[in-house]
Amino acid sequence: MALFLSTTVNKVDKKGRVSVPATFRTALSEQGYNGTFLFRSIGHPAIEGWGSQKMEELARGIERQFNPFSNQRDDFTYSILADAVQLPFDTEGRIVIPEDLLAYGNITEACAFVGRGPTFQIWEPGAFKALQEQARKRAIEGREDLKLPTGGAAA
Repeated sequence: MALFLSTTVNKVDKKGRVSVPATFRTALSEQGYNGTFLFRSIGHPAIEGWGSQKMEELARGIERQFNPFSNQRDDFTYSILADAVQLPFDTEGRIVIPEDLLAYGNITEACAFVGRGPTFQIWEPGAFKALQEQARKRAIEGREDLKLPTGGAAA
């Protein structure tokens, strides 16, 4: 599976259209859908961006993890799956981000596409920069805790 890497800031037009970075479009299209799935992050004032394979994996994970009649299952399905929108790319590689998602992320004129490995997020650029600076400080302090798999193949 292709990875989403780097951070790219793009303009958002008055209709909510934004160009998805070319490397992100390629990674998403390789997952079998020429577009993306977006939903409100449950941990940050940002928009989650996932490909079709990760969304299917998430839905299966919720099904396996929780009793089908549990409140926890309902919470995750209502907060993520019911909230998600499926957005195809137009001929110029843009998507139209719904107004409620833009408002949730406080995104107006520009947005930052933030690579997170198998997924990405869309942030208001200033808010992401502030978070990234704090995260980097914590990462530097905790750098010795990061363990990488050994023996060639990822575990």
